[in-house]
Parts: sequence; C-alpha cells; structure tokens
Amino acid sequence: MKSALRFALLALFLVVVAMFSALTAMRFAVHGTEVAVPDLTGTTPSEARRIAEKNGLQVDVERQYYSSVVVEGRILSQRPPAGTMVRRGWQVGVAESLGPQRVQIPSLLGESQRAAVITIERRGLNLGTIADLPVPGLPGDQVLSQDPLPNASDISTPKISLLISDAPPPQAFVMPNFAGQPLGTVTLALQDAGLHAGTSTLVPQPEGGTQAGTPSPASIIVSQTPPAGEKALAGTAVNFEVR
Repeated sequence: MKSALRFALLALFLVVVAMFSALTAMRFAVHGTEVAVPDLTGTTPSEARRIAEKNGLQVDVERQYYSSVVVEGRILSQRPPAGTMVRRGWQVGVAESLGPQRVQIPSLLGESQRAAVITIERRGLNLGTIADLPVPGLPGDQVLSQDPLPNASDISTPKISLLISDAPPPQAFVMPNFAGQPLGTVTLALQDAGLHAGTSTLVPQPEGGTQAGTPSPASIIVSQTPPAGEKALAGTAVNFEVR
C-alpha cells in the first residue's frame, strides 16, 4: 500500500515538473521572438528600413505630412512607438515629413486693412504685425507695404506683416484776436489759414434797440467764437459779432 502511494506521488511530481518545464520553454520561445521597436524618428525612410531589418522588423511609410519642425524626407512619427515589444517580422508604420508648407504671397498693396486681413485669412495665412504711418497726400487705411513682398514664393512661414497709411492729423491753429478788425479783411485771412468765417451777427444798439440791415465787409468785429488763444483745427468755422 505504501509503495503504491509513493509511486503515485512520484508520478504526480514528474507531471508537475514536466508542465513547469514546458511552460518555461514556451516562455523563452515566445520572448525569444520578441524585439523592442527602435526609435526611427529623424531618419530617412531608407535608414529606417535598415535599422528595422537589423531588428527583424519591417517599415511601411503610411502617410506624409507637412511639418515646420522636421525637415523634408525625414520620419516625423512612428507606430508603435519606440521601446514597444513586438514579434519579429512586425511592420512599423511611419509618417514622412514633407517639410514646411510652401505658399505664394498675394499682393495686398492698395487694399484697405480690413480687405487685406480677409484675404490673408482666406489664403490660410497668418497676420503678423500691423504698423501705421501718416503720409501726407494719401488717404488713410491703405496698405503701403507688406512683408513678405507680393508674389514671393517658397515661403515656409506664412505670416504677413502690413504697413498701413494713416491720415495725418488735421492742422491746428491758435486763434488770434480779431476784435476791432473789419469783417471782410478777417474773412480773407481765415480762408488763407484753412479756416472759414461762420455766421456774423450785428450786436444790439447800446440803448437796447436793434441795428437794421445785415453785416457788411466793413463791419467791425466785436467778439468771436472760438475766442482768441483757443486751439482750432483746420476747417473750423469762426463766428463773429459785429457792429
């Protein structure tokens, strides 16, 4: 009886050992066919294939993308990522860089700022800086210059900066004192200075009555609006009280 029990235990032990040996051998066999995916980013497709083949892998260029970071003809991404354990013969998918996207710069000269900005956005470009420059004799809100220049091609940084004309501020004057001068003489002086005479009103008589008639070039100025010493812009109308 005891011999039969010992025989059964020995047989069970041998079965366990055999199973453990089989599992261990299978584990080594499986791990023996696995490799770590190398880092292929930054290499050319041909270099990536050579590196992959040394590790028992294959490379497939699945896609191509524009990139402002990775130069043209280099691998910019891979799938699966570097360090991943895969079976030998596994195919690693990579994306190749087409380099920065090249665009042609439109001519914006003479356009208004709003029209230029709309054109830039419709072309898929970016707006750079906007500077204003007062230019006598030119209307305001007009593109004077741009950077890059119109029709420039092979541009990898599609950002356009604009120089916009700004209407110069109107000329300003300090109002002189016209009191005591004839209305006609002052009217001509105002025209020469870029101003103009507004309304002229006869002041009442000292006794409280009213003066008959209308002001004439010989009427003498008593007061003015704007008053003497005040700043006035070109085109301002100057009103007078005369007698």
